[in-house]
Amino acid sequence: NTPLVQLLRSLPALGLARGGRQVRSVEQEVLWRLRRLSLRQLAQLAELLAGQAHDSLLLPEVLRKLELRWTELDGTRTVVSLMARVGHLSPALMERLEDKALELAEQFDPDELRRVALALALQQRRCVPLLRALSYHLLQKPAELPLPVLTDLLFAFSKLSFQQPQVLHRLSLELQPHLGTLSPAQVSRCARSFASLRWLSRPLAEAIAQYCLDNTQNLSLTQLCGILVSFARLNFQPSSSEEFFSMIHEQLQGQEQQLDMHLLVDVVWSLCVLQQAQPPHLSQVLSPEFHTRLQGDTSPRAQSSWLKLLHINATARLEAPGYQGPFLPAEALGQGRDKDREKATPLQRGLWEALPGALGGPDLVRCGVSTVYGWDIDAEAVLDSDNKPLPVRDFSAPHLSHSEGTKPLPPGARRVAVLRWEVPQFSSQGRELLGRGSMACRHLRAAGFLLAEVS
Repeated sequence: NTPLVQLLRSLPALGLARGGRQVRSVEQEVLWRLRRLSLRQLAQLAELLAGQAHDSLLLPEVLRKLELRWTELDGTRTVVSLMARVGHLSPALMERLEDKALELAEQFDPDELRRVALALALQQRRCVPLLRALSYHLLQKPAELPLPVLTDLLFAFSKLSFQQPQVLHRLSLELQPHLGTLSPAQVSRCARSFASLRWLSRPLAEAIAQYCLDNTQNLSLTQLCGILVSFARLNFQPSSSEEFFSMIHEQLQGQEQQLDMHLLVDVVWSLCVLQQAQPPHLSQVLSPEFHTRLQGDTSPRAQSSWLKLLHINATARLEAPGYQGPFLPAEALGQGRDKDREKATPLQRGLWEALPGALGGPDLVRCGVSTVYGWDIDAEAVLDSDNKPLPVRDFSAPHLSHSEGTKPLPPGARRVAVLRWEVPQFSSQGRELLGRGSMACRHLRAAGFLLAEVS
């Protein structure tokens, strides 16, 4: 059996056609002997056949045999190799390999931990028990992790939206000394990964900002924009803010036409979040020639860009006193903003049930409010100067695309917006970064709201 498997592995090096008679003859002989092959030989065959371009009748049978004999797996190397090279071909086998990896996780070295995490990320398999085990055993490794392990683990965790604070703290701490040796593409990718995980390490972010200042000529415009968007998602202002944003504006000047439409919206939105947007940026994306290209497009990317345009429009109205226009048309402000109550979280539903009783009646509260600023308010109430609730639907509501009432607010009355924080979906660090100082809170305050938090 061993020489036969070695022969099959050697045939491509002999220049024989993969679908030729000789290769098919050897594959047929291996097929007849599958039940007598060792598990190691089956694993070698699976990796060999998975890497070949032609369709082989042998591969499905090899995978089936591995699915049946997975309990015989006992070496970390074989498990890791199968997960990385073969797992995507058989979901059933991948489930068995995940179980075996969970059992062997304590024996994985850092490189094997990296390869398992990458295999899960590339196959979009968010196996939380295995990810937790990998995180735990990673933290037990006393030695400093190699750079490829740091960058690949960060990519894998961000791809799977798996946030483990102790691991992210270690990755950011050990990544910082290596930052100067990374390429601009790697630095941009690391920044995007931390941003997608809503994890801010201020020393690392400061180092990334300084890297941008020191390597401006080596960073492409797309990479620089990626770092800017990452800072906006983390609501991070560098200590060298003036120098950093001067460099950003200088690099962007006259280059906006080179950017993809959606990336340009992301860049202007990021400048709005960081309170660095200038009138030319606002007018470029709010012009009718630009925003009409997004209308009617139902793709997720276009819907996300349209929502950001609403935020940009709110910034132009509420936070840019010298800006004269253009703005988004009134009829476009409510597009795609319908609330789906069936998707409400338990906290939302509990809030909507409790508030009418607490305030004194359903007419004193408006629930699930979608504003023209692009932000959703979980509940809204109007209080008079003595903090007594008033019928909310009797008064004009400039923050809505269609107002039910026409009365102006009485003197001394204020609108109160109730916002929720979901825990643990919204981490404590994310709340600190994106809470009171976020663009949503700034816009609502500028529109005359008092803010109330529920968590």
